[in-house]
Amino acid sequence: MAAQTLSKKTLKPLGSRVLVKRLEQEDTLKGGIILPDSAKKKQEIARVIAVGEGDFSKDGKRIPMPVEVGQKVLMDKYGGQEVTIEDEEFMVLRADDIIAIIEQ
Repeated sequence: MAAQTLSKKTLKPLGSRVLVKRLEQEDTLKGGIILPDSAKKKQEIARVIAVGEGDFSKDGKRIPMPVEVGQKVLMDKYGGQEVTIEDEEFMVLRADDIIAIIEQ
C-alpha cells in the first residue's frame, strides 16, 4: 500500500480537537543576541488552522467550540500531538488544552 500525503485541506479535527500551527519565535533577543535553533524553546502560542465540530453534552446537544479558525491562542506546553503535513509542523490538541485566546 502506498503512503498517503496529508494536506491541510484534508485534515479535519474530530470532536473537540483543534489543529494549530505554532508561531515562530524571534531569532534575535532585545540586546541583539541571535539564538541558535538548539537554544530556542518551542513556542506555546499558535494560530488555529481548523476546528472540530465539538463534543455532545449528556442530553445530546452539541457543545460549541471555544475557538475559531484564525485566532491566536496560548496552548498547554505538554498538550497535543505533533503532526507533519506538507513538510510543516502542526499540533492536534483538545480544546481543553487551549489556555487562552490572545486578542489583538
